[in-house]
Amino acid sequence: MNKKCYNICLVGATGLVGQTFLKVLEEVDFPIHQLKLLASARSAGKIITFKDQELIVRELTADSFDGYQLAFFSAGGRISKKYAPIARDKGLVVIDNSSAWRMNPEIGLVVPEVNFADSQLNKIIANPNCSTIQSVIPLAALKPFGLKSVTYSTYQAVSGSGAAGLADLKRTLAGANPEFYPHNISQTCIPEIDVFLDNGYTKEEMKMVNETRKILHLPDLPVCATCVRVPVMNSHAVSVRVELNQEFKLTDITRAFNAHESIVVANDGANHLYPTSTMAEGSAFVFVGRIRRDLSAPNSLLFYCVADNVRKGAATNAVQIALKMIKENLL
Repeated sequence: MNKKCYNICLVGATGLVGQTFLKVLEEVDFPIHQLKLLASARSAGKIITFKDQELIVRELTADSFDGYQLAFFSAGGRISKKYAPIARDKGLVVIDNSSAWRMNPEIGLVVPEVNFADSQLNKIIANPNCSTIQSVIPLAALKPFGLKSVTYSTYQAVSGSGAAGLADLKRTLAGANPEFYPHNISQTCIPEIDVFLDNGYTKEEMKMVNETRKILHLPDLPVCATCVRVPVMNSHAVSVRVELNQEFKLTDITRAFNAHESIVVANDGANHLYPTSTMAEGSAFVFVGRIRRDLSAPNSLLFYCVADNVRKGAATNAVQIALKMIKENLL
């Protein structure tokens, strides 16, 4: 029996995450019949190679989706707000990497290993924030112990800002002044990601708060976050403090992490084994280590997780949603 193949659109094909989508689609041998690459008028006409074929980037218009079944969007919230409903209304399943739809109660915010059922709420499916994705996977593994509160401290790579962030790190490493970040990212960590809100938190921090609650179906879970940009090219790290409702043994915690399909435990401090950005680079897994009790409160735990923010934090997560939909005959 021939494998069913799909006509797919990739919106934002020329961007950093869009290019990673192409790598992931090729690596997993996604069942593609036709692949249409879409971008702004400025990028239209560019040639991109996919599976040894040269594809021409087309300008995104309202007519781009006719005859297609699936669209991956990675072109920012403004584009998604305008074009994702058009694609949906033409019968496509849309998996959107922007923040445009994440907190819409009618749209699933999906990490497929955690809450795949939410992908069926709407033909538009939202991909979560990169740091949220890698954090909720280990939290989901701990859910049987009862989650009482969560505190995040993130160490986010410059690739989280796209090509402009990468360029600014390279620029300042070469001795030039910053043009993108408010400070020289090669010389300091910057505790400012996205804009500041009236409550003193940044938009990135509130994304982690609200998205964690939505994905885990725990709307009243106390969550707080401090998000920091660090002079690392790729792969985010998150230090997580979680207060549990039950007593636990560390062996039980480690066993729960090891049992999860997307977690690799790296937890041997005596041999300098713990999650690092270089370890996570190019991987679809979340690496978890520095697992230890929080000495300040009972039933509290500390751990450190690292993941490739452009892969598992964006493109891979979206492709995994689509692959699971295919497996479940939902696409």
